[in-house]
Parts: sequence; structure tokens; C-alpha cells
Amino acid sequence: MRSYCIKIIALFLLTIGYSQENTNSFTLEEAIAFALENNYSAINADRDIIDAQKQKWEVIASGLPQISAGVNYQNQLKQPISLIPAELAGGAPGEFIEVVFGVPQTLTATGTLRQKIFDGTYIVGVQATKSFLSYSTNNKEKTQLEVRKAVTEAYGNVLLARESVAILEKNKANLEKNLFETTKIYENGLGDEESVEQLQITLSNIDNQLKNAIRLQDITLQMLNLIMGIAIDAPTTLEEQLDDLAQKQMASEMAADVFNIENNVDYKLAINLNEQRYFEWKQAKSRALPSLDAFVNYGSSSFGEQFNFFDSGQPWFDFSTFGVDLNIPIFSSLGRSATTQRAKIALEKAKTQLQEAEAQIRLQLARAESDFTLAIEQYNTSKENLGLAERIERKNQLKYSEGIATSFELRQAQTQLYDAQQGYLTAMVDVINKKTALEVILNE
Repeated sequence: MRSYCIKIIALFLLTIGYSQENTNSFTLEEAIAFALENNYSAINADRDIIDAQKQKWEVIASGLPQISAGVNYQNQLKQPISLIPAELAGGAPGEFIEVVFGVPQTLTATGTLRQKIFDGTYIVGVQATKSFLSYSTNNKEKTQLEVRKAVTEAYGNVLLARESVAILEKNKANLEKNLFETTKIYENGLGDEESVEQLQITLSNIDNQLKNAIRLQDITLQMLNLIMGIAIDAPTTLEEQLDDLAQKQMASEMAADVFNIENNVDYKLAINLNEQRYFEWKQAKSRALPSLDAFVNYGSSSFGEQFNFFDSGQPWFDFSTFGVDLNIPIFSSLGRSATTQRAKIALEKAKTQLQEAEAQIRLQLARAESDFTLAIEQYNTSKENLGLAERIERKNQLKYSEGIATSFELRQAQTQLYDAQQGYLTAMVDVINKKTALEVILNE
């Protein structure tokens, strides 16, 4: 019995240890670093870079020597008959005799080596692969910035839900205490029924908000897990507090006054688009150039009445060919010209889009700076308003207990406090999110 109890205790301790080992605990920066490695979009962005590298080699390899081999087997089930003058075989002039040339079965094996000597489209294609690889790299950078922003917002939402639950639980406990005391006063004939009903209304509203906040706490945590690439039901704990995180975001300095637009990832992608359109235009022009290919092949053929090609002594006849293919475009009914003109138009459009992107990015920066400044101002105001609302609520509690204030006045002060509490929480989240949006534009 004793050994059985020891086994049960050991199993219990092992289970606790296992559950603790599988509980994820993150600061915000740790959560971002984890997501950059495990987020589904981040993983695919890495694959896109590998795919671009393979595509680059695919283009390069198309201009390197190409070797192919082929085997051809023919069995003429009914051989064609030809007519030749009979006098060739000693017959009468003017007559013809039927003859069959060759044997019914043939097997031929051939190997061919091809090499591009000159092809304008190939040269441009190789040049364009560098631009495509750069696009994939910049697209990965944009994905990382989006993941960072998404994790920060989700992390803040979890902290917001957690703080909301804590505040609402505290408010509910205070209201329950007030309701209990007010009910007792009413039952003893020293108060009115309206005071009880006013508190019941407020308590019902707070209780509903608390239930919703508890649900949101689970949902926001699942959303954070999803963004980080963790199973949505995995246990995850956050190590930071909402107010500390907001203070940290406000304390860090931004280098917006020395903004270099070339560091902005959207600007880089717009540059990539211009490069791609430029190479598409060059490639369209290069189709008017001649192309030159060379090839050499070597093969062997065997013939027979039966399929005995692999028997010893079966004769094989070798052959080999060297050749050059020169393709000279001469006239395409202005089709190539139209294609080149369309590529030129696409290039001009890309240049215009680059100018627009630059203006938009600078406008986004100004807007993000303004939003961040406003978020800090709102945070300071909300913090002051919360202090005022708490003092007003405490005064009305005291006045109500002394019979100086009405239940309506108390409820009004409580509602004002609850709004100030939520406003303060929302202001902290806004500081975090607006700072992140500014960092994305600055690419910091």
C-alpha cells in the first residue's frame, strides 16, 4: 500500500512538472522573437526566399549545356511496298515489280548536347533574377514587420482583457458590498427601494461586462497563440503588465527626425516593382534580336527481322551530327513592337507608382507621429481623469452612507469611474499600438 501511494505521488509530481514545462511564458520581445520563427506567414516567407533562389538557378541553368537522351523503337507490322522498274531485276521493260525495303524492326538510341550561344532574352532573364530575389527578401522583411505589429497588438489585447477582468471583479465586489448594506438599511425601514434597485441595475451591468471580459481573455489569448504559431489552446502566460509596457513604449525614443525613406519596406518593394518592369521592357526589346544555339548528337541504330537487338553479334550502326540553329526574327506584323510598347507603358506606370508611394509613406509617417503623440496625451489625460473619478466616487460613497447623496448620484459617480477605468486601459493599449505602427514605417 505504501509503495502504491509513493507511485501515485510521483506520478502527480511528474504530471505537474510536465504541465509546467509545456506552459509558454513570454515578455513582449520574447513573443515577437518566437513568432518570427514560428508564425505561419513568416515560415512561408522563408520558403519564398528559397523558392526565389531555386528560380534564379532555374533561369541560369537554362543557358548552360543541356544533355538529353532518347530511345526509339519501331515495329512495322505491315511494311510498305514500293514499285521499281522490272528491267532492273531482268524483267521486261515497262513493267514494275513489288519490293519491300528494309526490315520490320528498328531500335535507335541517341544522345544530344545543346548549348545556347547567344539569346538576348536569356541575358535579361539572368539580370532580372537578382531583382526577383531582392523582392522576396524585402517581402520577408515586410512579413516580419507585420508579424511584429500583430503580436504587439495581440499581446496588448490579452493584457487589456486581463486588466479589465481584475478591475471588473473589484468593482463587482464593491457593488455587492454596497447592495448588501443598502438592502439591510431598506429592510430596516431606513432607506428607499429605489436605492436598492439602482445598485441592482449597476451590478447587473458590471456582471455582464465581467462575463464578457472573461470570454475575451480566453479569445485574445488564443489569437496571440495563433499569431505566434502555437496551438491555440496551449497554456501561455504573459510576463509584462499593461502599464509597464505602455511606460516603456513612451520612454523609448524614435528617430523620425532623421527618417530615411530608403529603409521603408514599402518603398523598397516599390523600387523592386520598377526594376521588374524595367527588365520586362528590356526582355520585350531583346525578342527582336537573333538567337544562336549549337548542338551535337551521337547515336546508334540496329535493324532486324526479330527483336534480338541485345543478342551478341547483333550489328549496330553509329551516327553523329553537329549543327547550329540561327533564328532571326524578321517580321511579326508589329506584334513585337506592340509588346515592347506595352512593357514601356508598364514601366512608366511603375515610376508614377513609386512617386505616389513616396508621398504616401511620408504622409503615413506624419500621421503615425501625430497618432502616437495623441495617444500619449490621451494616456496622460485618462490617467488624471481616473484619479479624479476615483476621488469623486469615494466622496459619493461617503455621502451616500451618510444619507447626503442619493442613489442616483452614487450610480452616476460609479458609472463615471467605470468609464474612466476603461478609458485608461484603452489609452495604454493605444500607446503601445501607435508606437508599433510608427516603428513599422521607420523600420526599427
